[in-house]
Amino acid sequence: MRLTTLRTPGGTRAARVDGDTATELDAPDVGALLAHADWRERASATGGAEHEVAGAELAPVVPRPGKIVCVGLNYRNHIREMGRELPTHPTLFAKFTEALIGPGDPIALDPASGAVDWEAELALVIGARVRRAGEAEAEAAIAGFSVLNDVTMRDWQYRTPQWLQGKTFEASTPFGPALVTPDELPGGVRPSLALSATVDGETMQESTTADLVFDPVALVRYLSAILTLNPGDVIATGTPGGVGHARTPKRYLKDGSVLVTEIEGIGRLKNVARAA
Repeated sequence: MRLTTLRTPGGTRAARVDGDTATELDAPDVGALLAHADWRERASATGGAEHEVAGAELAPVVPRPGKIVCVGLNYRNHIREMGRELPTHPTLFAKFTEALIGPGDPIALDPASGAVDWEAELALVIGARVRRAGEAEAEAAIAGFSVLNDVTMRDWQYRTPQWLQGKTFEASTPFGPALVTPDELPGGVRPSLALSATVDGETMQESTTADLVFDPVALVRYLSAILTLNPGDVIATGTPGGVGHARTPKRYLKDGSVLVTEIEGIGRLKNVARAA
């Protein structure tokens, strides 16, 4: 099943995507849909207004998650390019909802930063309340997966040992275009999918989610040991090698740069960087 959040004249609306058609559901967005224990049944409903996906305007697939937890240094190739050892535990930081934008929205290049970088990521979305999850419970709590780009202001990220300030600039993080349930993906709750990012048509990142150090199930188990995960919460699982900051010379987004982030079987984000 594929779910998305449409922007309509009456506000946002959750929708199920079948081929080229998006059918509106009885929820204002995918996050609100997931708040219902029977969300799968609700998502299968028929009779809603239909839209052509190609012409639809999409919001972030979960516009207002209660939590956005991000994982750093979680791809083996990215860890190597940054000159670090493989971690024993996940490196965690957070984003806030103000950072999120839709899959086709412009990325705001804030004048406070001169080092805006790209980070293509697999995002997992929680579909059931979970605390101190075991293996089976963690697997069952994963509603599905989406695409996110953890656009990062590197000059702010490295001002201190804590990364958050460079990771959650407003209107900087594209998220979407859809939530795809695990049964639709090779590998299920541990999907093995090609992932890429291009800037102005040049491939910058190209990897597979099979390179994750801590897979989605392991992340749900780890995070739920710390706090309760609720439906609609988002976990950004980390980025592979190829970021601009690790290049020689360093490369960053500039006004007019076109950033395309794609994950096999899930979808594509296309965002133009614009001076804010």
